[in-house]
Amino acid sequence: MTAPFRSSIMTVRPEWIDYNGHLNMAYYNVLFDHCADEVYDLIGFGPDYHKTTGNTTYVAEFHLAYVRELHVNDPVTVTFQLIDFDSKRFHSYQEIWHQAATTPRRRQQRHPSKIDPAAPVQSRAFHAARPRIYARNR
Repeated sequence: MTAPFRSSIMTVRPEWIDYNGHLNMAYYNVLFDHCADEVYDLIGFGPDYHKTTGNTTYVAEFHLAYVRELHVNDPVTVTFQLIDFDSKRFHSYQEIWHQAATTPRRRQQRHPSKIDPAAPVQSRAFHAARPRIYARNR
């Protein structure tokens, strides 16, 4: 099995903390999105893709499981695994990991879709990008 892509280290910011002293639920998605942005750049769906084609992706559905809390200044990374894809959609799985933990803090499945059906077939781009995603972690 190939290891998932792992994001750069991110830090939980003080302004993201709720009145209970935990990371506010909305900011877990911010962390997931920052990782997705790193991956999208590698697989050709980053800002250059949008500039040259006018197309983008849209997350039509996601499922989030809260496992453990995060707190201010916690260092985290987010993993990304491409589960499946076709010409219009892809399915990914992500986890947020505290740098000192042995279990993930949050899990998410994303189901992004292209929003311009006239765009080139994505499956070729994903197939070609898989080695770049996984090579980064070697």
